[in-house]
Amino acid sequence: MRLILLGPPGAGKGTQAKMLREKFRKPQISTGDILRKSVQEDTALGRKAKLFMNAGKLVEDDVVVGLIRERLVKEDCQSGFILDGFPRTIIQAEKLTETLKEMNLSIDTVIDFQVDTDELVNRLTGRSTCSDCGAMFHKISRPPLKIGICDGCGGSLYQRDDDKEETIKKRLEVYQNETAPLREFYRKQGNLKTAQGDGTVEEVFARVRAIVISI
Repeated sequence: MRLILLGPPGAGKGTQAKMLREKFRKPQISTGDILRKSVQEDTALGRKAKLFMNAGKLVEDDVVVGLIRERLVKEDCQSGFILDGFPRTIIQAEKLTETLKEMNLSIDTVIDFQVDTDELVNRLTGRSTCSDCGAMFHKISRPPLKIGICDGCGGSLYQRDDDKEETIKKRLEVYQNETAPLREFYRKQGNLKTAQGDGTVEEVFARVRAIVISI
């Protein structure tokens, strides 16, 4: 089971990836996580990534794909993996496909989460984050017991800049321009599946699970 989860900000990719990981016991691979870990472990690629990050620049695609390759050769990935949030562009997808081919691997299924734009804006603008522990809440789907206070640690909740409506609309525009074309890229490869991302987390997961077990 080798999956890519594709979808705009707020579509629920991260949540569904975690549920897939727990259900099917496959590692969830996030580029953010492996970047941070490689920097902490001071690996050769981690040192390269750190140069870009310290300069406030995006890490080059070759470095990111190299880090993913290092992660995929580990034992826990031998029976499958879930790529969460990567690739983001056609160039990244081409580099990833080439790398996987060199490893005699291929992606089984790309699950494309489709959610109405107004729903995405509502989801993201309703989020708040704990300033102490980083826990996330939502005014509708997961409201805190006390307004402005984290249920877990009692820290103050705040709205991140990238969860404000103006920023969200820009993020969605970037997604449409840079990432949405991946649908056609993977459709041509014959492994694109669509999952409606509306409804409860459990309802969405039921759709995702049905796709996965049909592989």
